Amino acid sequence: MKREGLLDAAEDLLCDQGSQALTLSAVAERAGCSKGGLLYHFGTKEALIKGMVERLIADFDELVAAQGHNTYTKSYLAATFAAVRSGRLRRWAVVTGASGNPYLLAPLREAMARWHREGLAGEPDPAAAQIVRLACEGLWDVASHDPGLYNDEHYAELKRRLLGLLPA
Repeated sequence: MKREGLLDAAEDLLCDQGSQALTLSAVAERAGCSKGGLLYHFGTKEALIKGMVERLIADFDELVAAQGHNTYTKSYLAATFAAVRSGRLRRWAVVTGASGNPYLLAPLREAMARWHREGLAGEPDPAAAQIVRLACEGLWDVASHDPGLYNDEHYAELKRRLLGLLPA
């Protein structure tokens, strides 16, 4: 079993049954491998959670980089809406909810700080860029807890309005 498949199984288990169900045995069973196979990649439950958090960060970094806009904030905004509309942000709520340990969430705090500092000096209007990034955080929170709250038309309008806050 590959590392990615184990992380997928852990995330699926969290989505289906909640953080109480996240045990190494349950993840191994969900992944269809032995517990020893899981332990080869993740020696502890904490290592598994850390792996999920690190993957979430890397996935979002890749999504931002793939947007190709002329400013980081526009790429960040586009990546946020792409993640929300695809359902990928649901993973954020599930994974972060699985960890009551601040140490395990430290990489996420560091990534958030980086995302909010990234490229600000190069933005035509740094204050507007910060407002848009903070609005994205609010959207992440709402969409991760209630994915069906807004429809595609509403998301398109929100994105249009947020882009309108940024200089062309």
